[in-house]
Parts: sequence; C-alpha cells; structure tokens
Amino acid sequence: MSFLKEFDKDIFDLCEKELERQTDHLEMIASENFTLPAVMEAMGSVFTNKYAEGYPAKRYYGGCEYADGVEQLAIDRACKLFGCNYANVQPHSGSQANAAVYAGLLKAGDKLLGMDLSHGGHLTHGSKPSFSGQNYSSFTYGVELDGRMNYDKILEIAKAVQPKIIVCGASAYAREIDFKKFREIADAVGAIMFADIAHVAGLVVAGEHMSPFPHAHVVTTTTHKTLAGPRGGMIMTNDEEIAKKMNSAIFPALQGGPLVHVIAAKAVGFKYNLSPEWKEYAVQVKANAKILGEVLVKRGYDLVSGGTDNHLVLLSFLNRDFSGKDADIALGNAGITVNKNTVPGETRSPFVTSGIRIGSPALTSRGMKEKEFEFIANKIADVLDNINDTELQASVKNELKELAKNFVIYNQSTY
Repeated sequence: MSFLKEFDKDIFDLCEKELERQTDHLEMIASENFTLPAVMEAMGSVFTNKYAEGYPAKRYYGGCEYADGVEQLAIDRACKLFGCNYANVQPHSGSQANAAVYAGLLKAGDKLLGMDLSHGGHLTHGSKPSFSGQNYSSFTYGVELDGRMNYDKILEIAKAVQPKIIVCGASAYAREIDFKKFREIADAVGAIMFADIAHVAGLVVAGEHMSPFPHAHVVTTTTHKTLAGPRGGMIMTNDEEIAKKMNSAIFPALQGGPLVHVIAAKAVGFKYNLSPEWKEYAVQVKANAKILGEVLVKRGYDLVSGGTDNHLVLLSFLNRDFSGKDADIALGNAGITVNKNTVPGETRSPFVTSGIRIGSPALTSRGMKEKEFEFIANKIADVLDNINDTELQASVKNELKELAKNFVIYNQSTY
C-alpha cells in the first residue's frame, strides 16, 4: 500500500511520471546519478521528524541520542573514505559547504582565485552572479587553447593577485586536476588551498583520481554526483583549527537544524562507497566516458581538451551553426538528457551556450558498459548531424527506450 498514493494522488502521479522518465530516458547529465533504494529509504525515515541543532553530544535539543549515532557514523565513514581527520556532514548542498568555507576563512572583500565559469569552473568559485563573487574580491584562471589547465600560468596569476584562498576543482573539466601543484601554487603566495571535488569525489575514493589529501587545507564535496549518495554536501580537513571554524560556519552561522534523515542517507551512501564493488564502478565510469569521447571525436565533434580523464566529456559547437541549447533540446527529444554548457572561447550567452556536457555516472549505475556507450555515442552524433530532423529524434528515442528496458534500476516497489 502506498501512503502517498492514498493521501496525495497529485504528487504520487508526478512521482510515477518521473520514475517513467528516469527509466525510459538516458540520464547523461554529468552531475546526476541514481542512488541506492537503501539511501532513499533512509531519507524517508523517522529521522525527518527530529531537530538536532548542534553536533553529536553537543545538541541544543533533547532526544538526540540516536541522531548522534547517525551523525557520528556518517562522520567516521567519511573520514575513512577520504583519509582525513575531520568531516562536517551537515551542509545541505555543495554550495552551502562552499559558503561555509568562505565564511569561516575569509572576511568580506578578501581575495579569492577560482576557475572561470566559462572554462569549467562553478558559480561558487568566484563567479560574479554568485555570493562568492559578490561578497569577496574574486579573480579567475582558466584553460589554454588546448582545453587544459596551465599550472605555470595559474602561478603567474596567483602571484599577481595574491589571493587569500585559491579554489581548485571544476564543474565541467574533463581532465585530472593536479592537487599537488595547486598546493605548491598556494604555498608560493601564502594562500589557503581549497579543493572542491564535488564532481570527482567518487573517483577519488576509488583511487581513480588524485586525492586532494594531504595537499588541500580544506575540501568540500557533494554526496550525490559520482558518489551516488543523497543530495547534500560535506566539508573535510586535517586541520583541527579549520575544522572548528567550519563547524561554527555551518552552525550557527549559516544553517539551523541539520537534516538528520539526509545525514543518515549520507552514511548509507558512504557504506556503499567503502565496498569492494565501488572500485569496479568507478573504473567503469571512466571507461564509459572514454569510449563516449572517442566515438564522438571519430564522428567529427570537437571535445574540449580532446578527450577525458574522468566521468564527463564537454562538446564544443563553436565551429557549428547550432548552439548548446539547440543540441540540448534535440537530444532531449531523442530521449537523451544532457545539459547545455559554456565552453572556453564562448561566444553565446549562458542561456544559449556553445557546448553540452555529457556524463557517464548515471548510466553506469544502470549497468551499461562500453558496448552500450559506443551505441549511444553514435546515436548522439546521428542526432547532432541532423539537428532539425524531428523524425530521426523520435526514431532514436524509440531505439533507446528499448535499450533502457534491459537496464532498469528502479521499479514501482522501490519507493
């Protein structure tokens, strides 16, 4: 029996339609994934009823003994997972975690240096529309014409800017980030090195991407994306003083009561990340992204940096007569969900863009491997080659719907 169906048929029906969409369409947005049913169960648990302002053994409410157990489990598993000494698992999102880093370590107007949004950075890395670009004096570095970071150039910029914090990490960068070099740059100018690994965290814990530890002073991540856990954020460090500042920045400075049910789900997700199967998953995520990129290059499409070392590829349409928005819509009509994305050398607005970002984590979670990704990549190219052919889009959608039937991750009994 579904309590939701009986109580609120409108929302139940929307949930059913979303389940159908996730099942029939191919989810290829690089920042999305499918989490475990156990994670979703924890998110819908009785802990949604509990207020627990404060931290384990230091709460402002009574009745938190079991909430303490949940949060401590999440902290312990996170520290084991990333090989760090301190973790704050309360941030509601990655952006919230990043806000706490700045609030705890900077004063209004202090200088921060982060990756340019159009070159693959994130809004919270100093972009002017974001609080990070409005509350602080933000400067940017980017990629070269080959689509890769030039660490010598970043050092030059850092020496000229003299930032208090250097942010490394990206939202749309297909190559491995060298955290050791970023620490050397930070040390050269006396800056704090802050690593935002929201996109690559799942690869990091599997040993499939360089770890920010022991190089970074402070690290943030989301717990979904490549970690395949619940939607949320986290802050980590090996520095006790920074840990204290992060705790104070999250509560009471930025957030009130933590979402204990989400923290429980984070703990469940971390248990999955600690399992032997996780390494196999991360290896497959990279292998799938690699074949995706190789096929698209063979079909004549330009990839920023020419390929990928991680879970995503970034296609550039600077030399095409259609935009990222056009590609996003056409692929959506064909049953493939991606997102339009700015690219280095961007000539169009952020609402239109000259590129799309495509990721492998979600379809890898469904069990797809190189064979399926090669097939999908060719279908993507077919659609882009005939961007205005709606009949082709409909045909591809039907083909991919048949493919998806063999890789069902959820069914109606899941939730």
